[in-house]
Amino acid sequence: MKKWMKYIKPYWPYFIIGPLCMIVEVIGEVLMPRLLATIINQGNDGTLTVGNSIWTCVLMIVIALVMMAGGIGGAYFGAKASVNFAADVRKDIYGKIQRFSFANIDRFSTGSLVTRVTNDVTQMQNFVNMLLRMALRSPGMLIGGLIMAISLKPSLATVFAVSIPLMLIVIGSIILLGFPRFQRMQTRIDGLNSTVQENITNVRVVKSFVREDFEESKFRRANRNLKEAGLSAMKVVIFMHPVMTFFMYATIIAVVWFGHGIVLDGGMPIGDLSAFVTYVNQILMSLMMITFLLMTSARALASARRIREVLDEEPDLTDDNAAFPQLEVQEGRVEFKNVSFRYYKHSTDKVLDDVNLTIEPRTTLGIIGSTGCGKTTLVSMISRLYDVDEGEVLVDGVNVKDYSLYNLREGVGMVLQKNVLFSGTISENLRWGDADASEEALLAAAKRAQADKFVQTFPEGYDTMLEKGGANVSGGQKQRLCIARALLKHPKILILDDSTSAVDTATEAQIRNAFANELADSTKIIIAQRISSVKDADRIVVMDEGRISGIGTHEELLAQNETYQEIYYSQMDKKE
Repeated sequence: MKKWMKYIKPYWPYFIIGPLCMIVEVIGEVLMPRLLATIINQGNDGTLTVGNSIWTCVLMIVIALVMMAGGIGGAYFGAKASVNFAADVRKDIYGKIQRFSFANIDRFSTGSLVTRVTNDVTQMQNFVNMLLRMALRSPGMLIGGLIMAISLKPSLATVFAVSIPLMLIVIGSIILLGFPRFQRMQTRIDGLNSTVQENITNVRVVKSFVREDFEESKFRRANRNLKEAGLSAMKVVIFMHPVMTFFMYATIIAVVWFGHGIVLDGGMPIGDLSAFVTYVNQILMSLMMITFLLMTSARALASARRIREVLDEEPDLTDDNAAFPQLEVQEGRVEFKNVSFRYYKHSTDKVLDDVNLTIEPRTTLGIIGSTGCGKTTLVSMISRLYDVDEGEVLVDGVNVKDYSLYNLREGVGMVLQKNVLFSGTISENLRWGDADASEEALLAAAKRAQADKFVQTFPEGYDTMLEKGGANVSGGQKQRLCIARALLKHPKILILDDSTSAVDTATEAQIRNAFANELADSTKIIIAQRISSVKDADRIVVMDEGRISGIGTHEELLAQNETYQEIYYSQMDKKE
């Protein structure tokens, strides 16, 4: 409960006023049957007068109006409290996810995280809203109804001693049966969300391989699993209503059966029996509302547990222990000292194995090697997308763990293998590099990245709207926009991870020339598959199976390094 109190405290007036308003409504509901019984009794024994009836009717109207005000107030403040509660929980979950490392995210599926931020929070919101409206109303109606029923005829009220315990036993059994089913249903929602997201994100691949039928089959399985889990959970809810109705009418029948004899014997006025039946209905309805509240709580508890898993997850990468949190990257000198890394802590296979490398500031380093040899992983250590298992990475002579994550990543610009653009205009996407960049700086960055020419061909230029993931531009155009975004950041260290693979060699040469002229004060690291992309670098690193097999200029490696020779001659043969 302590975990959720922080979301309740800012809105505690709503959490208090809402239930109190519902108590006002309960008082009215408890008084109404007694007033109606008075009119019936007076009419039956001949003592009813016009004045008495008018006075009682006016009092009932006033009570009804007060009840209406209480009901509206309870609904309003309950909604205010639950919506604000859910908004704050959702904000904290999203903020926590933003601080997750890749390893943290891998522990949850993307679809699961989406479900937790949306569906699970909604379940908790619905529960809080229902709780505020029913927490005092239902028990209040139950207690008030019992008091009034006992005051009318204590002997007749003994019916409740049988019906209520039986009802509670059945309700408890149903709730215990329903809880694991709701947990299973939320998990199946995760699976469906993951399937849909993966398909939509990779729709081009699906269509190019003509795998629509396969994806539809996969969706049908996920949808069928969710349907079955949903039906299994709903059966519990569906079964609940007829059971409650059975107990309600069985109790009413018992009251009428025993009560009519008491009325005929003169032991109870008929108006009181009518009120007693109304109180029976109120008592059992309040139990039904409590039951549905408990059923909602079963699903909300399942959602709360899943939300807690995200909120309690500790990010693998933090700067809590940073020795120099105010320090910024100044020169761009990078050192790898005895660096080793595994994606899985208990794995025996090292992605990087005892890597030692120094990159001097304001130089250009090329990295080349076969797919899967650890090139991308190596440069990911610089901005702490991953942390080393062994050794250390230094930037300007300071361990990257001693920088704040913000300052470290502000000093490093990365254009990753997977070029990602976001929904919005081209201009908005480029300003991810610098939100306050002027139009002149934005255009200059686009020109250096050779993106300005094709952007100017669009009718709306830099105001052209990009679809999700940049689906309405080509692969080469997407790469150039991502490069422009990184250039606009003016980083001290610029990392290009195979980021010109989709552009022609002439355009690539122009981009490299722009780097040499415009980013002379930056350290540039270029990962590539093509030797032509790195041959003009100050130094080239050749990687093989997580180790550095050679360092040197293009000419030195071509003369001395077998791995480099193999790559070079294989590419030359392809050209021929």
